[in-house]
Amino acid sequence: MKTNSNYKERLSVITTFIFDVDGVFTNGEIFFREQGETVRALNAKDGYAITAALEKGFQIAVITRGDSNVVKELFEKIGVERVFLNVMNKGKVFSDFLKEKNLSRDEVLYMGDDIPDFECVQQAGIGTCPRDAVKELRLIADYVSTFKGGKGAVRDVIEQTMRVQGKWFVPQI
Repeated sequence: MKTNSNYKERLSVITTFIFDVDGVFTNGEIFFREQGETVRALNAKDGYAITAALEKGFQIAVITRGDSNVVKELFEKIGVERVFLNVMNKGKVFSDFLKEKNLSRDEVLYMGDDIPDFECVQQAGIGTCPRDAVKELRLIADYVSTFKGGKGAVRDVIEQTMRVQGKWFVPQI
């Protein structure tokens, strides 16, 4: 595990979230229909957190090996600016995105769940993974969510970041 001692403090400078899809927004199960179409279930609370983060000015991107235009359209519909599909070298796309947006690594939180995400988890200012990510990622992550992929792991890291920055919903009671 990377240095975890100041994980919460480091959340204060996060401006950008980058996520994998399968195993992060989903539980990793993909169902295939006869027509060749794939079906994935996404967590509504993760979707709310994405919307809340976008409303508060955070940048969000998705990097996936998947090639579903339905997934791309869904993320674009809720306001995710960049959705990279069919990516075989996530580390390169991650680096290129940071350069394109003039971001430092410290500003970026990445969440992935499997070996193709290894380089991004290492490169990010804060590398994270769901509780059920592969062992190799759990060993190097700055933070392992208490939630599994597709069960609120995305919401977990977004909500923590926004709370640290005073941007999460606070009810007026």
